[in-house]
Amino acid sequence: MSADADDIERAATAIRDGELVVYPTETVYGLGADALNEDAIERVFAAKDRSRDKPVSLAVPDADAALEFVRASDRERRFMREFLPGPVTVLCEKRETVPDALTGGRERVGIRVPDHEVALDLLREVAPVTATSANVSGRPSATRAADLDAEIRDAAAVVLDGGETGDTGSTVVNVESGEIHRRGPNADDVAAWLRE
Repeated sequence: MSADADDIERAATAIRDGELVVYPTETVYGLGADALNEDAIERVFAAKDRSRDKPVSLAVPDADAALEFVRASDRERRFMREFLPGPVTVLCEKRETVPDALTGGRERVGIRVPDHEVALDLLREVAPVTATSANVSGRPSATRAADLDAEIRDAAAVVLDGGETGDTGSTVVNVESGEIHRRGPNADDVAAWLRE
């Protein structure tokens, strides 16, 4: 069963209410919450049993929407236009509205625009949303809603089923420093772009 418009609206309402939602992306299933709400962010960390000093990215419906939350250089903007939406997370300087709780106190936040229609439908309704894999830390990422860890399923108010996803996390890149922090899909194309 795939998520429909009613499911998307229920998920958007849950996020607005500070609750957690599982949503599909082109990489793996994500755990979503209001990325500007510190209580909701804490629920993400608790559900994942994730160390609070590890950052969580935020998802938006398009690269232009990201500019409300980050200060992006011309080079970062060109990169985002080239690779987003897609399986890439771009580390950019965060604006003051982005809580330190999301970034583990770091000055950069990951920006994600998933290339998945269910995720984009959700993000058009409510954004920014946390973008982190929907699994307990140290366990495999879920590629099907049926494979979610029980702890994640129990913590989520809504699970949006988008069928089977990819099986690798996004490529994480700092365009300004030219560093790829995690290789995933498109990593070779990202590396080639960084060399241009």
